Formats: sequence, structure tokens, C-alpha cells
Amino acid sequence: MIFYLRSMHVDYIVVGVGLAGISFCEQLRNNNKTFIVFDNNSQLSSAVAGGLYNPVVLKRFTPVWKAKEQLELALPMYANLEQFLNIKLDYKLPVYRKFASTEEQNNWFEASDKPILEEYLSDTIIKNENTNIYAPFGFGEVFKTGRIDVKTLIESYKKYLKKDNLYFEEDFNFDELKMESEKIKFKNIEAKQVVFAEGFGVKQNPFFNKLPLVPAKGELLIIHAPELKINFVLKSAAFLIPLGDDLYIVGATYEWKDLTNKISLKAKTVLLEKLRKLIKCSFKVVGQVAGVRPTVKDRRPLVGKHPKFNNLFVLNGLGTRGVMIGPYVAKQLYDFIEKGTPLESEIDINRFTI
Repeated sequence: MIFYLRSMHVDYIVVGVGLAGISFCEQLRNNNKTFIVFDNNSQLSSAVAGGLYNPVVLKRFTPVWKAKEQLELALPMYANLEQFLNIKLDYKLPVYRKFASTEEQNNWFEASDKPILEEYLSDTIIKNENTNIYAPFGFGEVFKTGRIDVKTLIESYKKYLKKDNLYFEEDFNFDELKMESEKIKFKNIEAKQVVFAEGFGVKQNPFFNKLPLVPAKGELLIIHAPELKINFVLKSAAFLIPLGDDLYIVGATYEWKDLTNKISLKAKTVLLEKLRKLIKCSFKVVGQVAGVRPTVKDRRPLVGKHPKFNNLFVLNGLGTRGVMIGPYVAKQLYDFIEKGTPLESEIDINRFTI
């Protein structure tokens, strides 16, 4: 690219511009650090994310790890980005968990009595009054929930980076990375640190490819259902997220063998079967998207420094809750690099051998 005709000096090179990369770039921008971003647009896990933030694991009625701390960082970051990028990102939406039985209702009441969950779970069963939804046992409402428009975020953030000549849309060639004691050289660029936040792409990264990332392909449908008329997220075997204009996201699937970004008939069939057990009205499928999520076997992110090279860092493994956990772990990594604050042991890559 043309930028290589002149030398550049920056504090950071960030590789990847999904939720992890953007969250870390925001730490840099807010702390007046200079940076550039490389991204080859191959990792689509963030772009196809449902974008939900929800502090409760609704399968087991248990709290999400560090939910309170995550929300306290994430929501202000998205509010700040709405102003900075002049876009709408945060759509406040309650989440309704459909009950399948009286036993589930009782389990819900038991969970809502726990101090760690009482601020997130309603202690009242909501009766279903929508004739287009099959829910004879009603719903439980989750508080402090919503949807981040991840697609708009990524598209708008790339525009900002491009406008300021901070974005390189190409592969990051690891062979051209030269480590020196106090700096890193990459082509004509000098940087103090490199942070790899490339999601599933880390499997091609010679410095961090031994991390136990478990790729899981996910697919979503977009449906048009003009009779449905709901203004909440509906969670059952599948989830339904309203987008406005009678459009809804339906998700999500999990696939561990086919790790392409191509949509599949298999996933569409699975999601339609779940959807038809949830709603009764007519609908039309108007879209389908696929991406590979970077998950980890212990369900904790992968954050830390390379054991040999002190200038190389990784920020990865956000899994299915990237909109919540991304800002939290990005701050952890920034404080680790710039302030020497130890990483939490649960997210530190030192818990694995690489």
C-alpha cells in the first residue's frame, strides 16, 4: 500500500478489527496512544454476532462470569462510540425466557431469589398474550439487557480508521515482522507493541497458534414476520431478536466440523425447525449469515504476552458473548501492558502451554 512509501512510528499495531480489536483500539484512542490496524476481512464471527448483552446464562439460570464488571465497562464504551461515530448502536431490549414447564418456572423463582441474580431476574411470570407465540407456561424477564448493532459498529469503525489512514485491508505477513529489544519493525513501520486480535485467524499465527482455541461455526437467519409484533428478545431453543421493520434475527447454530464462512442448508433447516416450534405466524427468510466463533474449552478468553517475545500480545477467545466481554478484557490487557497490572488468572494465557 502507499503508506509503505514512508516510514511510520506508532505505539501499537493491532491485527483484527472485530469486537476484540475495536475494544482494544478504544483503549488506545482514549489513552492517546498511536496505532494502526491490519485486517484481511476473513474472520466474520463479530460481523454475524447477534449482538446480545445479557448477564444471565439462560439455559441454567446462572450469572454470566463477571457480568456486572463487564456491563460497567461495555455500555459506556458503546455510548461513547455512538457519539464519536455518530451512529446508533445500543438498543435497550428486555429478554424474555420462554418456560417449557412448571419445573422451569420453579427453577426461575429459585434463581431470582439468589443475591447474585436478583437484580437481573424478574420474580414475576409474564403471561403470554401474543397469539403468534406458543408459550403456555409464559416467560421470565431478564433486566439490563439489549442488543449492540455489531455490523454497523464494525463498518463505521473501519470508515473512521480508513479516513485517518490507520487501516490496512490485507493479510498480516508474519515473515516480515522483526523483533528488536525495544521495538518491532514491520516493513517500514516501527511499533512498540503488536496485539493480535484476529479471532479464529489466530490458527494461522505462528506465535499463538498453539493456544487451545476451539472454533465453532455459527449461523443466523434473518426473517420478515409482519404479524409477530414483539419488542423483546425471545429466548427458547432458539432466540429471536427484533431489528425493527418486522425483521428478526433467528439463531444460532453450533458447528465444529465445517469451519468455513459459507452458509449451509443444514443450519437453515435446524433453525427453521426450532422457529416453527416457537412462533405460529407466517414468515419469510430474507437472509442468512455464517461466521466462525473463537471459543475456548474453559469458556474464558485468551489474553496475555508471548512467552518469548515481550512485545507480542494476544486478545482472543471471546466466544459468544463478545459484546460484553470484549471491553472488559481489552482494558485488562491495556493495563497489563501499560501499567504492569497483573492479568486475572482466569483469562491469562499462562494457564496453557504454548
